[in-house]
Amino acid sequence: MEFVRYQVDAGQHFYDKLHQHPEWQLTWIKEGKGQLMVGDYLGRFKPGDVYLFSANMPHVFRSDPEYFSPEWSRQSIGYTLFFDFEALGNHIWEVEEFAPLQQWLLQIKGCYHVKGMTNSFIQEELMLFGKKEGLDKLMGSLHILRQLQQSKEMKLLNKLIPQKNYTETEGKRMGQVMSFILAESHRTVQLQEVADLANMSKEAFCRFFKERTGKTLTEFLSQVRIHHACQLLQETDLSVSQIAYQSGFQNLSYFNRAFKKFRGETPKEFREKF
Repeated sequence: MEFVRYQVDAGQHFYDKLHQHPEWQLTWIKEGKGQLMVGDYLGRFKPGDVYLFSANMPHVFRSDPEYFSPEWSRQSIGYTLFFDFEALGNHIWEVEEFAPLQQWLLQIKGCYHVKGMTNSFIQEELMLFGKKEGLDKLMGSLHILRQLQQSKEMKLLNKLIPQKNYTETEGKRMGQVMSFILAESHRTVQLQEVADLANMSKEAFCRFFKERTGKTLTEFLSQVRIHHACQLLQETDLSVSQIAYQSGFQNLSYFNRAFKKFRGETPKEFREKF
């Protein structure tokens, strides 16, 4: 049993299945980009991003499609610390010095994007953490937690906090659904085929999905498609209409309305910023 576990993930792409675990997770994306899905949040991750996940938050770093291509040569690299507070036992919270940490842990729920000087500090610490052992490892982890506790540079990403943990079956089912949506969002996706994938009736699936994402399947699909459109607007010279159809929208005017509702600006205005 250990309080803190250090892990470096290096490969063509990150682990692409939605998952959760009882440990808290602090991850620095050193290389690679794609979509981060956690709770009701879906957004882009890129090199230099640092994220903190509280316990049992379902999440996945879904690398962009090119990272799954056999011809792709660049790596995805992430540095992670897993904190197992259960390993400390309950008696440690009776120690006066640990009271502020316990209070902070009770308040911090969800996924946080760590920015600014705190982000730079975490990157430096994680780069060197693999060399630490014994008390140095313990003291280093507490030093990192203290910096996070005192930081004003953490932005909460997800609004919906799961009220109960997924069972293993529910987690696997949700993971299959999310992988399918991310892979197939470029085309028309029918409710029935997603419900069939989850082995549920349409009515039961709609309740299951809304409870865990805070959105209907249609709303979530639009969000995924708009995120993909944002990427294409930034990284390609394709026309707005080409991007709309490549992202899964069958109607240009609907794409423009949905984009403005979600982003607060038109696709053209978004592109001009970059």
